[in-house]
Amino acid sequence: MDTKGIRLFVLAADMLNISSAGRKLGLAPSVASARLSKLEHQLGADLFHRSTRKVALSIEGEEFLPFAREILAQEDAALAALGKGSSNVSGTLRFAASSTFVQRFVAPILPKFLERYPDVNVELKLSDTQVNLIEGGFDLALRNYAVEDSSLIGRKLADDKRILCASPNYLKKYGVPKTPEDLVRHQLLVFMNSKPRRLISETDKQAGSFPPPHGKSRVICDDGASMRIAAKAGVGICMSSLWNIHSEIEEGTLIRVLPDYRIDDQAAIWLVYPKSNVLTSKVRVFIDFLVEEIEEGVFSETL
Repeated sequence: MDTKGIRLFVLAADMLNISSAGRKLGLAPSVASARLSKLEHQLGADLFHRSTRKVALSIEGEEFLPFAREILAQEDAALAALGKGSSNVSGTLRFAASSTFVQRFVAPILPKFLERYPDVNVELKLSDTQVNLIEGGFDLALRNYAVEDSSLIGRKLADDKRILCASPNYLKKYGVPKTPEDLVRHQLLVFMNSKPRRLISETDKQAGSFPPPHGKSRVICDDGASMRIAAKAGVGICMSSLWNIHSEIEEGTLIRVLPDYRIDDQAAIWLVYPKSNVLTSKVRVFIDFLVEEIEEGVFSETL
């Protein structure tokens, strides 16, 4: 199969412009069009819907795209292993991550990454709901649990320490819980579809859970940033990752609840990528950049 045609296809799919993709590869529009037509003939499928005004990926094109990216990744890795190919890091990196995490840590440092690697573009899929990397054709994702999927490889970024917290106004109005049993008398702000986490005393004995079995889950949310804002506004007591609320804890706009109890949770922040993928240069440099730039203290400091 013509990998040059595949490279043109991937670039055209990213740009949704065959002529522009061709020019970026040094091809005249007529040559680019002919090369894509040859690839489609080889595959026996139309990869694009073409009109005089625009092009769009066909269903077959969308299905073929993640495989096309993998073919190019394999080719680049093979050439690199032989000491051939371009030493320049380039391409589009597709990164799926928590919107809350990206807002806090990734978006502010993106200019530095883009300046360091001017030929790398970043496509962000932001959601606190996890996506399927392989089906979505993503190069890399951020997950906040131990990697259990056998089709994924992970690099641990940091431990994901979690605490209970509430606003000073809420605690002034409803009182400060002294034990986990007191939580049943409080308003709770809970993350959607989260499992109860065990609360452990200083003597390492289980002393309850959050949320408690008969607690009042007044608000259920699927976005970490919104949970932080709601907790600051006085909605109730919530459990949150330290990286999400460390600034508010330092400022005093959120206060740790039940500080003598810890959450029995082995969660961690992982950077994961499909096992079937070669670790391409664009993925490797982005992982190294995040590890280098994001301070681990905001994940695990003692409060």
